[in-house]
Amino acid sequence: MTLVRHELKQGRTAFLIWTAAVGGLLAVCVFLFPEMKGEMEGVSDIFSSMGSFTAAFGMDRLNFGTFTGFYAVECGNVLGLGGAFFASLCGAGILCKEEKERTAEFLLAHPVSRRRIITEKLAAVLVQVTAMNLIIYAVSVGAIAAVGEAVPWKEINLLHLAYYLLQLELAGICFGISAFMRKGTVGTGLGIAAVMYFLNLIANIAESAEFLKYITPFGFCEGADIVANGSLDGKLVVIGMAVGLIGVTAAYVKYGGKDIR
Repeated sequence: MTLVRHELKQGRTAFLIWTAAVGGLLAVCVFLFPEMKGEMEGVSDIFSSMGSFTAAFGMDRLNFGTFTGFYAVECGNVLGLGGAFFASLCGAGILCKEEKERTAEFLLAHPVSRRRIITEKLAAVLVQVTAMNLIIYAVSVGAIAAVGEAVPWKEINLLHLAYYLLQLELAGICFGISAFMRKGTVGTGLGIAAVMYFLNLIANIAESAEFLKYITPFGFCEGADIVANGSLDGKLVVIGMAVGLIGVTAAYVKYGGKDIR
């Protein structure tokens, strides 16, 4: 597990910054709710009449005046985008950075198989993503309790589970892509996460584009659907996890026989 510890040490600063940023923004959103609670009815009426903008974020199907509706929209977007960006960044550069930073010769000279290198690097990504989600979940629940709101356990657990699965899928996709690249960039991970997010917005706005929900992992993280149904869309989750596994499998196949410079 030496390589896992090495990767975690190298990614420690980014992990702390992203976790603090996403967790802090979530806490701020929760702390703002009591101040805005009395005005939420008017806000809900305004949002409900904004047409495509309302549909894009699912606000036409949620009561923004309740804590659950507020959390699903505001905190859901923070957790969705922040978590997606972090997971994509973790996966996008972890395999190709040895060539980019010219440390491949040092690493591959050790008596360690490429399969083990891939496995330990993948484990490091999973540890970071999982740790980030556990910390953010604790911060979120603590903030809700601090403002005196009853914790909607079922909805909170489902929302956080959905975004955790989203991050795993994006990490798997980007992990696979990193095996094909020689010089990973920040833009690769951010670009993939951003494209997936906007595909979901398009699917929410246009009925003819609903098929995009089968492409983007944000499709099974729709707060309005989760709150209304009380469950995740199993079909979309299975498709998403399968896509993530395909990405990981591609990484093993490609990196195992890759001509590393």
